[in-house]
Amino acid sequence: MIVLYTTERDYPWGTLRSTHASKTKVVLEEKHIPYRIENLPPGHLWKKPPEMVARHPLGKVPYIEIGDFTIYDSTVIGEYLEERYSWPHLMPPDDPIARAKVRMIEQFADEALFVGNLPPIWMPYWSEPEKRDAARMEKGREGLRSRDLPFIEKLLAEAPAGDYLSGDFSLADVSMMVLAMVLDVDGMPSDQFPRVERYLAHLRERPSYRAISPKTKVADAAELKGPA
Repeated sequence: MIVLYTTERDYPWGTLRSTHASKTKVVLEEKHIPYRIENLPPGHLWKKPPEMVARHPLGKVPYIEIGDFTIYDSTVIGEYLEERYSWPHLMPPDDPIARAKVRMIEQFADEALFVGNLPPIWMPYWSEPEKRDAARMEKGREGLRSRDLPFIEKLLAEAPAGDYLSGDFSLADVSMMVLAMVLDVDGMPSDQFPRVERYLAHLRERPSYRAISPKTKVADAAELKGPA
């Protein structure tokens, strides 16, 4: 069985999870792959204990263990799972250009969202309200409004027929599930981007979203693992 190393914690304002590891959880859930969670303390992401660095040289999550083999980096893990467990497809199987588009969107999400405008919004929620930097959080929201959400709105306007960025649900949409998760907690209005708003609401309706939803407690998420 695959072991997923991640960080998850319950708070009064919702259950918070690692953004990158949430990508991996969605892929595992979408492909109905049995897995077990190894939930690391949030402090490990700063302290980076030797046993963690031994598995991921940067001391980050996610990483997965398959027997004696460890794979790290959410993008690498996602593509490994796509190659190893081909059904359902999360990459267009017969169109190299469509596959390149999925990879470009996924790369945009990693660079613009996960190490860009989401951390200033997301990380403060791991602290008590009085300790949060409201100005920094608003700067992250403004980055979403001025660059990221307009781009996603454009992608949705240009998307092929279907409810997702590439027509069928793909690894590109997996990344956007995490955006849906963060805004589910933050509550930042997105009504000025109607396509994005409808799209994120639609993503939250997928069964796999329950595994990363802030409404799903850590203990309850354990019941969602495995084949559907």
